[in-house]
Amino acid sequence: MTQDVIALTPQMPDTKTLLAGLHAGGPDLLVNRAGGGSVVQLCTAAGQALVSLEAPRYLQVPGEVDRLLGSSVHAESPVWWTEARATTAVEEAGRLAGSVAGRLTAVLGGTVWPREAGHTDVVTDLAGAVTEAAPMGVDMLTDTAAVVIQVRPVVAATTWLTDVVRNAVRTGRELQILTPPGTRLTLPARTLLDGLPSRWVVRDPECGYYDGLSGAVLHWHGGRFVPVVGDGPRIADTFRPRPGKEGERQLLLSIRTIHPADERLVLGSALEQAWRTLTGAPPAGWATAEPVNVPWSPRQLTDLARTRAQQSLPTWIVAVGAPDRPAIAAVRTVRTRAGVEEHITLAIGCGADQSTPVDALPELAETLATGHNLATMITQLRTARADLTIPAHYEPPPVPVGLTLGPDAVADRGLDQDRGVFDGITPARLGPATRPALHYALGDGTDLAAWQRLQRINDRLNGARQKE
Repeated sequence: MTQDVIALTPQMPDTKTLLAGLHAGGPDLLVNRAGGGSVVQLCTAAGQALVSLEAPRYLQVPGEVDRLLGSSVHAESPVWWTEARATTAVEEAGRLAGSVAGRLTAVLGGTVWPREAGHTDVVTDLAGAVTEAAPMGVDMLTDTAAVVIQVRPVVAATTWLTDVVRNAVRTGRELQILTPPGTRLTLPARTLLDGLPSRWVVRDPECGYYDGLSGAVLHWHGGRFVPVVGDGPRIADTFRPRPGKEGERQLLLSIRTIHPADERLVLGSALEQAWRTLTGAPPAGWATAEPVNVPWSPRQLTDLARTRAQQSLPTWIVAVGAPDRPAIAAVRTVRTRAGVEEHITLAIGCGADQSTPVDALPELAETLATGHNLATMITQLRTARADLTIPAHYEPPPVPVGLTLGPDAVADRGLDQDRGVFDGITPARLGPATRPALHYALGDGTDLAAWQRLQRINDRLNGARQKE
């Protein structure tokens, strides 16, 4: 039985409708506030949270419901997304979440995901062991790990998951996401897990559990899932490559910009330029979490980043493209001594019948270098799903296509004097001759030797920096 239930309604759930939903457990349950007031929790008399109901999100960006829940869910944009998450510590809590969502759609219309979870019965058999308080959204908390169980087609970087990540980092625990084998990750969710102790744990009927990113067979030991120790790493048979997505590719860009901290600065221009150059259109929407719900607006993004910078906090956002041209990005903006830095991870999905826009990369590199304060850009190509989700089985790693150094990076290393020729690779000089950027073409995305070329150039650049 699922522990996540989502109500998709054409109208906003008002206070009266939400109260009707919250009475799904009868009059004996308590109502608490959490998440800074953005989350309502149904609790037992002892204070154990049974269901957490997030504030409704108004999805104005087309395609988000299909992207995260599948094409079988019929909910046209715009739509209100109200998510209920039930604890796994009490057996009937999942039915309680289904009743909360079912009552919202009974009043407002719309649909419940998953469809079979929605109902309007009163759920009163809610006895369960009272557990120690755990962060919102965590199903199992140990001294070493915070385990989150997800039974849904796609795990996204939702508001509650980003909160769980922050709590795990703050308490020094490893975040472990436990899913069935058919679940996939969105690129922002995968990006969110990078750089911190984390593991994607996948249930498997043959080996028990395995790591969804490496394939290593896992078992529960010392309060967390760890690889099985043996003569060597054991890889789950289920992790082997799967047929069915031949010819699909992903173009991946890692872009870093550094802007002067100026009151006139508008963020997001580099991302928008890359999007337009590679897809022919700007991003469709953005948000601080998935699902993405707000139409694309660099001005609103800048206002948010400026407010968070005043609190000495970075800004992390997700942007998506139109449904007919898969593209998604995660952007981290932070104030440093160098200025205002944007760290952009952008992925463009290409179907088997679509050409990959690698020929547009030199044009993009020059535009970013001359007009958007580009510091560095690395582009890669890989054979992988065009919908840009990450499955729990092997996919080939990306292969470098190009490296671009912005004019400041070129000048700092003196590369404008020797033309930056490394290992026989002559870069294209971009922009004005007095202050050029350099673009290195490393390959066509199929030549694995491009990794060696990139490594040698990187070693030379690091050597030049150390001599400064």
